[in-house]
Amino acid sequence: RAQRAQAESRINECSQRLTRLTAQVAQFQQQLADLGEAPEAAAEIEIMREQAEETAAELAEVEAGTAEAEAALPEARNREKQAREAASQARLKSRQLETEVATLVKLLKPDDSAKWRPVIDDISVTPGYEIALGAALTDDLDAGIGPDAPVRWSYISGEGDPALPPGAQPLGTLVRAPQELSRRLSQIGVISREQGASLQPMLKPGQRLVSKEGDVWRWDGFIAAGDAPSAAAKRLEERNRLGQLEEQVAVFMAAAEEAEAGREAASEAVNRIQQDEKNLRDRWRQLNGQLSAIKDKLGTADRAVQQHFSKRTSLMETEGRLAAEREEAAASQAEAESVLASQAPIADLEARLQACQADTAAKRNAYAEAKSRADNVEREIRARQTRLEAIAAERQRWFSRDQNAGQQIATLQQRLEAVRVELAELKELPVKIEERRQKILNELSQAEEARRSAATRLAEAENTVRDQERTLRDAQKALSEAREERARIEARLDAAREKRGEQAQHIRDSFECAASELLATLELAPEAELPATEDVDQQIIKLKGERERLGGVNLRAEEEAEALGSEFDGMEKERAELEEAIAKLRTAIANLNKEGRKRLMDAFDTVNGHFQRLFKVLFGGGDAELQLIESDDPLESGLELLCRPPGKKAQVLTLLSGGEKALTALALIFAVFLTNPSPICVLDEVDAPLDDANVHRFCAMLEEMRKTTDTRFLVITHNPITMATMDRLFGVTMQERGVSQLVSVDLQTAERFREVV
Repeated sequence: RAQRAQAESRINECSQRLTRLTAQVAQFQQQLADLGEAPEAAAEIEIMREQAEETAAELAEVEAGTAEAEAALPEARNREKQAREAASQARLKSRQLETEVATLVKLLKPDDSAKWRPVIDDISVTPGYEIALGAALTDDLDAGIGPDAPVRWSYISGEGDPALPPGAQPLGTLVRAPQELSRRLSQIGVISREQGASLQPMLKPGQRLVSKEGDVWRWDGFIAAGDAPSAAAKRLEERNRLGQLEEQVAVFMAAAEEAEAGREAASEAVNRIQQDEKNLRDRWRQLNGQLSAIKDKLGTADRAVQQHFSKRTSLMETEGRLAAEREEAAASQAEAESVLASQAPIADLEARLQACQADTAAKRNAYAEAKSRADNVEREIRARQTRLEAIAAERQRWFSRDQNAGQQIATLQQRLEAVRVELAELKELPVKIEERRQKILNELSQAEEARRSAATRLAEAENTVRDQERTLRDAQKALSEAREERARIEARLDAAREKRGEQAQHIRDSFECAASELLATLELAPEAELPATEDVDQQIIKLKGERERLGGVNLRAEEEAEALGSEFDGMEKERAELEEAIAKLRTAIANLNKEGRKRLMDAFDTVNGHFQRLFKVLFGGGDAELQLIESDDPLESGLELLCRPPGKKAQVLTLLSGGEKALTALALIFAVFLTNPSPICVLDEVDAPLDDANVHRFCAMLEEMRKTTDTRFLVITHNPITMATMDRLFGVTMQERGVSQLVSVDLQTAERFREVV
């Protein structure tokens, strides 16, 4: 029945499928005809690909040029910066020299208002001999050489003048001066300071000797030691300095112009490179945009062509598949029809089927009953085997517990014996401790006696040092006072000279003549007596009347003079107070520096001792020390660490490895800490950069410091070795989500519990 029904159903299904496939094949053939061979975009793809390749090649060239410009730009900017700095320095130096030259020119410029020019303005001397010339001619350098000068030099031939002593160089060979001074300069010899005493007796009348330091030996026995350069010598030095500065100004101006040209060239190069880079970047963006547009068009065309060919291929494949399925459906329909035609009648088969079904049902019931009984027996067997295995395991556990109990009893007995032996040994410990205590007390008394002796010697040495320092301060104070007195005298001398010059200028302004010509202008002979006081008073009254007729007079001049005088006195008093305050401040600074040096050296020695000891503990040997460098003054010197780990040569801290640097830094930090230890010290992950061996040494150092000081260390760490050496551990746990709980473990108590167990 099933085969017949299946054949009929298959015939109907194949017929329907054949009709449907025939319609689909006709539909896909029509779509293929409508689709055509190829779209119009396929012809433009090759052209767009060539354009894309050309644009990509040009874009690569632009990128290479941009990279070169970017690489050259920092170098060009660096050259520009160097050129700018060089130009700035050259301009600054040239301006400084120009300022100095202008100052010297202003100081050395001859007075145009003077009626005669001093001869010093026409003299140039070899550098180094300015003091000698100033000491040799002194105030004679202020005289003129013109015929209108009241005090002047005139030319006299020096033929027949005696020669200078042997070894003396004529000063005229070292000086360029007018010929009016040639005879005077030829009779002045330049010698060394040591030759003066031996050559002075050989001088002829009018001759003199002078040294570069300003010492003068004259033919008539006069000797003048050179203590300070004269104003004329300083003026000559400044003239020589002016000539040198003018040459230097020209050199620096040329260097400044050259540096400025280099800066401009470097700036132009930077601008050119920047412009090139900008142009290249713009071209790169333009080409990148063109390439992106071409790629987009090419992608669109490719997708259109691919979609066309994909759709055509899909349609052709579908058409072929449908044709094959149609042929297969036709074959299946023919096969099903042949099967249906070959089927035999089913009446006899129905009777045989019913008999087989009844026999099968009876046998199935018997099998089910037998299987149920077999399953019950098998379950009983498995339950009894499981019970036997549990009894055997329980018996083995009891045997093991019996053996462990015996071993535990034996261990406890051994520990009890060990405790008894240790207790017997500890009974003798107080006697040994007392003997050691007496020995330490004796050594302590001896050390105390040695300390008192050393303290006495130290006090005597400090007293000696204080006396020497007091003497040195007195000498320095006297030297400072002498320098200040000398400066005041020079200031008064300069003021007197300036006052004399002002009076001479006033005379020239008032009487239109030099000071030496005043008496002649007033028609008074040098040896004549001054006019009578009454006549002078009458003349003054007459002149005052004329002055009153000329205009108003400042009647507050005397009051202003008194106000200025009182203000000047107040400023003098303030200056004296300031000088006294400066002296006191310098003394206080010296005392503070002395005390600071002493305390710094004491602290340095203490820290250095701790550092050397801790370095050996952390490294297991070796040497290390702190050194003051760069200055002899401790307050201005730097600090350097010199380390020599075991098996290595001495070297500075920067040449050590990472772990050695960490250990050395720990030694230095704890050395400073031991100088003034605190009750609590918190260490946060200080053992993180250390390996296991160095961590053991670090823990040993902490143990030693804990014994020698009263400091309690709080160590934050993740290292199990460090945790194992601590007395107590603290941690945070989160047994429930969002709820933190602090837990602690007393390791010493835990060790005692473990020993008891």
